[in-house]
Amino acid sequence: MTPAIRIAGLSKRFRLGTGTRSPYRTLAESLSDGVRGAARAVRGVRREAAPSASDFWALQDVTFDVMPGQVVGVVGRNGAGKSTLLKILSRIVEPTAGRVEVRGRIGSLLEVGTGFHPELSGRENVYLNGSILGMTRREIDRKFAEIVAFAEVERFLDTPVKRYSSGMSVRLAFAVAAHLEPEILVVDEVLAVGDAAFQRKCLGKMGEVARNGRTILLVSHNTGTVRTLCSHGVYLSGGRAVAAGPVDAVLAEYLKGQQADARPEYDLSAAPRPAGKQAILRSVRLLDGVGRPTQIMMTGEPLTLEFGLRLAAPTTTPQVGVGVDDLWGQRVYSVASYLAADDLPPLPAGDSVVRCRVPSVDLAPGRYSLSLSFGYSLAGLADQVEGLVAFDVEANDFYGNGRLPGPGLGQTLVRSQWSAHPAGDAAP
Repeated sequence: MTPAIRIAGLSKRFRLGTGTRSPYRTLAESLSDGVRGAARAVRGVRREAAPSASDFWALQDVTFDVMPGQVVGVVGRNGAGKSTLLKILSRIVEPTAGRVEVRGRIGSLLEVGTGFHPELSGRENVYLNGSILGMTRREIDRKFAEIVAFAEVERFLDTPVKRYSSGMSVRLAFAVAAHLEPEILVVDEVLAVGDAAFQRKCLGKMGEVARNGRTILLVSHNTGTVRTLCSHGVYLSGGRAVAAGPVDAVLAEYLKGQQADARPEYDLSAAPRPAGKQAILRSVRLLDGVGRPTQIMMTGEPLTLEFGLRLAAPTTTPQVGVGVDDLWGQRVYSVASYLAADDLPPLPAGDSVVRCRVPSVDLAPGRYSLSLSFGYSLAGLADQVEGLVAFDVEANDFYGNGRLPGPGLGQTLVRSQWSAHPAGDAAP
């Protein structure tokens, strides 16, 4: 099968600094430079040397294929080259080297109000954007009512787009791109602008588009969204394609670099906190069933978390909470002192040690991270540390039958007892 998108050796270089001039200059820029030069001459000031320019490679030798009907998620840190890639595919930016082959009509949604003219009304921009995407007026007429209903801008349809809020603009822009049936839909992180209800609506629409066999290239920092919508992924780092293939494998490679290293002990005194939080949680140790520090737990074995606290004031109602998150950042379960049978005792100002014992780590093998919190009472959160503490779980004879837990069982393991008897016989 011929790829819908073929990218081979793609590279893009930008020039940084002011050492080079743009080949095209406006009249205002030329006049401004002339006035500044005359002023320097009058004052006897010599012209400063222009800072030297340097090369920045946003993309370097990127190669991968996207087959027709695939939904591909592009992930990577900020500055990895994701948006540059989409702009090249959308013919907004020319590559420096390499080749891009696109088979099919592309619809792009790269930023809020992409392709909209601020002075035109919403109605006029629907037709303008549709024409840019290569649609005939008859095609736009056929989809117009559906586009407007999806965007929920009926009351403002004949109002200039410059008076739209960012949310209204992105709703209409996405509606046009998704409903005008391009063979290939390219979507950047723009969906993060909308509210939660709109984002769910967009995800549902993209799922529908994918089921209809169209090709989608999606950039998102939300790994849950990528994993839900996409069958394949591309991981960009430093402008290079580090991994490409099935989405779970690509996301696992990406998340390896995002998570904390698993260690038996952590110093949290200088860890970053949300604004307004105090550094009360000073340290944490992970202990196995016999009290030895460890970063590797076996399925079904006990785990003890030992917290070092430094309180600015005494409290009679200390509250410590722990959230366990999986590789994808999804919460697996939580434990907290206020959920236990007995409350923690009062703690004085100064240093204290709090221990939490989990009788059995009933988790599938893999990497997990902890989100920690402390409050002087149930009413308020005084300290919070997220994603900096991690541990690994390895397979053990959890079920007692010599069979190790394998993939596909879910994140939480549960023991069970089974029995059977012929119909009509009394249950054993």
